[in-house]
Order: sequence, then C-alpha cells, then structure tokens
Amino acid sequence: MTNFISVQLKKASEVDLAKPLCKFIQQSYPGSDAQAEHCRAAEELSKLRKSALGRPLDKHESALETLLRYYDQLCSIEPKFPFSENQICVTFTWKDAFDKGSLFGGSAKLALASLGYEKTCVLFNCGALASQIAAEQNLDNDEGLKAAAKHYQFASGAFQHIKDTVLSALSREPTVDISPDTVGTLSLIMLAQAQEVFFLKATRDKMKDGIIAKLANQAADYYGDAYKQCQYKDTLPKEVFPVLAAKHCIMQANAEYHQSILAKQQKKFGEEIGRLQHAADLVKTVASRYDEYINVKDLVDKINRALTAAKKDNDFIYHDRVPDLKDLEAIGKASLVKSTPVVVPLSQKFTDLFEKMVPLQVQQSVSVYNQRKADLVNGLIAQMREATNLANGVLASLNLPAAIEDVSGDTVPQSILNKSRSVIEQGGVQTIDQLIKDLPELLQRNKEILDESLRLLDEEENTDNDLRTKFKERWQRTPSNELYKPLRTEGANYHNLLNKATQADGQVKERYQTHRDTIALLCKPESELNAAIPSANPAKTLQGSEVVNVLRTLLANLDEVKKEREQLENDLKSVNFDMTSKFLTALAQDGAINEEAISVTELDRIYGSYKQKVQESLKKQEELLKNIQNAHQDFSKMKQSNNESNLREEVLKNLAVANDNFVELLANLKEGTKFYNELTEILLKFQNKCSDIVFARKTERDELLKDLQQSIAREPSAPSIPLPTYQNTSAGGSKPAASSTPTPAPRTMVGTKPQPPARPPPPVISSASSSCSASAPSGTAAAPAAPAPTPAPGASAPAASTAPSQAQGPPYPTYQGYPGYCQMPMPMGYNPYMYGQYNLPYAPSPVYQTPGQAPYPPPQQPGYPFPQQPYYPQQ
Repeated sequence: MTNFISVQLKKASEVDLAKPLCKFIQQSYPGSDAQAEHCRAAEELSKLRKSALGRPLDKHESALETLLRYYDQLCSIEPKFPFSENQICVTFTWKDAFDKGSLFGGSAKLALASLGYEKTCVLFNCGALASQIAAEQNLDNDEGLKAAAKHYQFASGAFQHIKDTVLSALSREPTVDISPDTVGTLSLIMLAQAQEVFFLKATRDKMKDGIIAKLANQAADYYGDAYKQCQYKDTLPKEVFPVLAAKHCIMQANAEYHQSILAKQQKKFGEEIGRLQHAADLVKTVASRYDEYINVKDLVDKINRALTAAKKDNDFIYHDRVPDLKDLEAIGKASLVKSTPVVVPLSQKFTDLFEKMVPLQVQQSVSVYNQRKADLVNGLIAQMREATNLANGVLASLNLPAAIEDVSGDTVPQSILNKSRSVIEQGGVQTIDQLIKDLPELLQRNKEILDESLRLLDEEENTDNDLRTKFKERWQRTPSNELYKPLRTEGANYHNLLNKATQADGQVKERYQTHRDTIALLCKPESELNAAIPSANPAKTLQGSEVVNVLRTLLANLDEVKKEREQLENDLKSVNFDMTSKFLTALAQDGAINEEAISVTELDRIYGSYKQKVQESLKKQEELLKNIQNAHQDFSKMKQSNNESNLREEVLKNLAVANDNFVELLANLKEGTKFYNELTEILLKFQNKCSDIVFARKTERDELLKDLQQSIAREPSAPSIPLPTYQNTSAGGSKPAASSTPTPAPRTMVGTKPQPPARPPPPVISSASSSCSASAPSGTAAAPAAPAPTPAPGASAPAASTAPSQAQGPPYPTYQGYPGYCQMPMPMGYNPYMYGQYNLPYAPSPVYQTPGQAPYPPPQQPGYPFPQQPYYPQQ
C-alpha cells in the first residue's frame, strides 16, 4: 500500500581518539600498572568508532549493534575523561543529514569539541538506521511486523531523547537535523509508523473491526500531528510532507471503513453508508493528489465495492437515513505503541573497555582527599619540627650540652665534635655552595617553560581576535580569551609560586651568609677547631655535682623525645589508604559524592592516634625544657664566672647554633631543589596542555575558515530580481471555487507563492506562417494549423494586419532583459509551430477531478529550452 519513511544517516569526519586519550592516561596515571591497559582500551575505542562511523552501514541488525556499542562506550567514558575545549580537546565534525549541499560544494556541518555532541549525533544515527531496518522488513509475516514495530519504537525513543537533551549537550545552536523541532517531528513519525504496523498486524490477524478502527484512527492522529509540526518548517525533505498527508487520509479512511463494518453489524445502515462515503472521499483525495507517492487502488476498490453494496441494500431494503458527517459519532483511539526510552547500555553485547578506570568524579574526589591528607600530615610534621627547632634553640642559648661536658676547659666538648663530624659527612659548606649555585638555573628553566606556554596561548588568542574582528558575527566559536581563562588562572598560580620560591631562595642565601664562617669552622679538623676555641679553667667541683647529673638526665630525655618524633614523622609519611573504593561506593549508592564529609571522617579515623601522639610529644618537651632551664640556673650559680670562661662559652654556643643552621639550611635547599624539579614536570604537563589546545583550536580555525569560504562563495553577488507585477495577480482576478467535499489533509504545495497568469493557448497559425512551415525541410512534417479562437461576446475580432510577419515562439516573457525565443539558435529538424498532441515536448496529462472540487494541477514537466515554468490552473 505504501512506503514507510526512513531517515538518512549523518556523516562524520574521521577523528583519532587514541592519541589524546593515551596522552591523558599517561599524564594522569604515571607509572601505573593499568596505564598500558587503558591505552589499549583507547585504541580499541578508536577502532570501534571507525567501524561505526567510518564506512557505509548495511541495513542490518549487526550494523545497528556496532553503532549501539559505540554509543554505550561514549556514555561509559563520559564520566572518566574530561572532554572539553580546555582539557581533552577533540573536535567532532558532523554533516547535516538532510542538507544536500550546493552548486559550489559543501554542506551544512558543525564541529564541536564536545563529547555530548558526538553522543547526540551517534544516537541520531542509531535511530536513523533503526528506521531504515524497519522499512526493509517483510510485513507479510509476523516476524517482520514484530521487528518493524520494535525498531520504529526504538527510533522514536532515540529521537525523543535527543529532543530532550540536545540543547544541554551542545554549547552552540545545533544543525537543523538534530534541532529539537526536527527530532521531535521524527519521533512522532516513527511512533505513527509503529502504530500503523500494529494496525497491519491486527488486520492480518482479523481482529474485531472496532479494535482495528481504533488502531487506525490513532495512527491517523499521529500522522496528522506529525504533519502539523513540520508543514510550515523547511527542516525535513520535501518528499516527507505528501507521504504524511496521504497516510493521514489513508489511516482515517481505514478507520471509517472498519467502523462502517461495525455499524452494519449493529444494523446502523445509514451510519455505514455515511462512513463509507467519507472513506471514499478520503482515498479519492489521496488518489488525485498523492498518487505519485502512494498507490491506494486496492483500498479504493475495496471501499467503493462496500459503498455500492451498502447503498443498494439500503435503497431496496432498509431505507435508513444517511446522517451527515458531522453527526457521526467519533471513532475511539487505541495506542499500542510508545517510544522506547534510552537506557544505557543499549547493546546486549556491551563490555566496558575502561571498566577498571574510575570515573572522573571519583578521581577528583580522591585528588581533593589527597590534598586534605597532605595538609594534615604536613601540619603535624611542621608542629614537630617547629618544636624540635625550639628545643635546639633553647639548648644552644644555654650552651648545652657543651657546658656540662666542658669540664677541663682546654679540650673540644664531645657534643661539638659530634656536630662537626656530622657536618663534614654531609659535605659542609661545599654542599651548601653547590645547592645555592644550582637554584637560579632551576628557577630559570621553570620560568622559560611557563613563559613559552603562555606565549602559545597569547599567539592563538591574538589570531582569534583578528579573525573575529574581520568576520564579526560569522566567526561563531568560543572566544579564546574566555576559553583560556582556566589556563591563565593556572599559569598565574605557577607564576606566584615561582615568585614565592624566589623570595624563599633569597632568605636562605642571606641566612647562609650570616652563619657561613661558623659552619666553615665546624668543618675544620679537631686540632684546628680546638685551637679556635678559647680555653678556660672551670671549677673542679662541678665535675661530679648533682646539678650536672640532673642536666645530663634531662638532656638525655629530650634527645629521646626527638628520636620519637623522627620515628613518628616517618610513620605519618608512610600511612597510605586508598579512598577509591569508598568514593565508588558512595557514587553507586547516592549518585553523588559528598567528598568533604567522607574525607573528614576517614582522616579522623586514620590519623586520630597520630594527632594524639604529636600533642603528647609537644607537652612532654615543654615540661623538659622548663626543668632544663631551672637546672641550668643552679648550674650557672655554682660555676665560677670569669672573662675567659664567658668567651669560651660564647664560641661553643655559636658552634652549636651553626650546626643547627647547617642542618636547617641543607634541608631547605634540598626541598627547594626537589620543588623546582617537581615543578618542572608539572609545568611541562601544563605546556603540553596549552600546546594541545592551541593545536586543536588551529584545526578548528582552519575548518571554520574553510566553511566560511564556501559559505561566502555560495552567497549571491547581487540582490534578487523582483517579479513583474502582472505575475502577482491571477488572470481575470477570479479564484477557483471551493470544494464542497470533506476537508482533506493539506496539499503538498502550500499556496503562498504569487500566482502568475494562466498559460495562454497555442498561437494562431496564419497563412503567412503556414507558408513558412511549408518551406521547412522535407524531413520535418508540418503541423496542421490550429483553429482560431472564437472571440468573446462583445469583443472585436483581431485585425488581419496583426498576423505575425515572422516565426513566433511559445508565449514566454518578453520584458526587457529577457532573452527572446527567436534570438536562440534553432536545432535542425525542429518545428516550433507544431503544437499537435503528439508533437509537444511533453504531452499534457489528464487531471483527475473530484465532482464539485476545483481542479488540481498535474505534475510539472520541464520546459524546452527555457528554465522550468510553474503550471497553474487555468481560469
């Protein structure tokens, strides 16, 4: 009876997904065992895209399965990879499915660095291919009917999903084919066709006529709604409109036909005739207007036979009154179809290629948790180191433990010897000098990487601004200055880090210069060190005093506290707990992650005991330092003071302070060197990110420039020429009479164009022209002269002098600037006067006319040799 409507596939440009994904994986999972596996999965995804989009697809289930698997993979990687213009920048380019291109080449297309755009276009192709597969089914058996209904409902759901999500998935206006209006109409068309399949199934199974009528009426309703949505919009192919209008009439006629059978069964013979008459009018409309698209001969014959039999029976037997159409009871509706919702995974054979990769939301939560953990651990370690430095400072100010070890007055105290040996083993001033020398080079290297990264952004942004100034509103893409805001913020943070690091380097150098001489003295051999320390003769009574013993015990306890802190610091650094499983569980249960609440709870559980130990260590040190200071006061009172002993004690204090400064300076310089080296790796990743986005923007820029060039080339170079005024009014000012038949579905040609005059009759062939035709070549037969038209009453006959004196062509426009017919070379053997039925380039075809209805124009045929002229009803 009819062909079903199927949707064309969108065409995609080739994209290599493996390279950018592997690059992101290598940056995000350095040294991970799963890195190689993730990279292999990225290559498999790229191959799957080529299989799904890089070749023509057969109208078969296997091809649809490939598309569905690719769509499922896109949905699975969306939460795991940050696809965006300023992170993983992959530009997807798709052409409009309904755009045929132009004379100058090219077609409407859109390129976006958006995974949501790729998903939308792939889902469109899934729906389109499903509609094509459904249209290929054999509807003469149950298997074909079942498959067609399933695929039409899936296609309807796919297009409906696009309608609901396309505007949120795209950052720009979509192409016409995936706009909400278009896909909404396509969804309704697919639903109507699924309903029609159920109608065919019910008819095939010979179900009750009342049910079949309701199914057909619902299908007619769907088709009518679909036509209303698209009849005034130039979005779908033109051949769709007459099919929708015809199917609306056909399904309504079927509903009336089966309802008439039900009326006959209920002895309502007048209603039977009324419904059959309405059905006959509807199919007659389809036969006269849309026979080019749909063949309804069988349906017309069936309805006419039923109508003839019903009228005969009613005329001779029942004599039942035939009600008016408006008085007939409305036929009910029964919908057996609904759009299949899009629930991932759509493919039954789907396996997640990146199953072991955690979602991006989990990755971000783990990253924030790690930062919280680092802040907590660093804070505890800083508290302990600060307390240790305080203890060392107090002991150095009291010249402890050197004061209680220096009982002879002429030898180097053992504590000073130990400090000297430790400084020499760590390289002494030579190590400090080399580290300080290396810092500027490391700093300069980082500055150069950062400056080069920002230079790339500046150059691309300047180019984008120049093109935006040149093309203005035509340059439709995200401005670079907006796109690069996160990168510039990140670059500014790195710049501030380098500034702070430079200030810290200056402070370290200044401190080193203050204590360099004393540190250098610690590096001397024992003999030289002893010679540099002034000698003194302390009282012999101090050697075995109780005060000295108390101080030694207190100092030993303080050393034990320091050793415990070192172990506690190592324990804090070694604690490791993977929060991935916690966050994954929260995401699965709640659909979201409350990172702060989960992290704080876990950090308290893991590090609660360590916090308590740190506080106990600080409190214990505070008590020990208080006792040491009290004991040292007693020791100072017992010790005999003189200038020599005071000078010796001052030097010993300076040596102890120099050791502490050496240890701290060495730690600071090593941390600074490590900081610069780690920052170099981070800045290199930042540079790669800037380079990638600049390259992607350059590719997008070149593509957009190419499209703009084609668009400019397609634009007309001059304004359109207005039509002559005589073409804007109908000949004689009359209009076709309105039809008295029931209102059918809208015509395929919407009468909004200006109406030119009717085509004039063939010209009158005079005797002069006949003589011209007689002189034609012998191979050409002369056409018989057309009879002169009878003049209208009251009109004067044309004068004989008006006969043309030369060959007269068909009645084409002769206004100024239009090339006349006779100005063009005539082909040999062609007689322009032959207007017989069999000599016209195209013979006029008869037009079927419903009684009481205005004639409808026949299909237009191309003219010769001029451009095609529209046909209009003659008045």
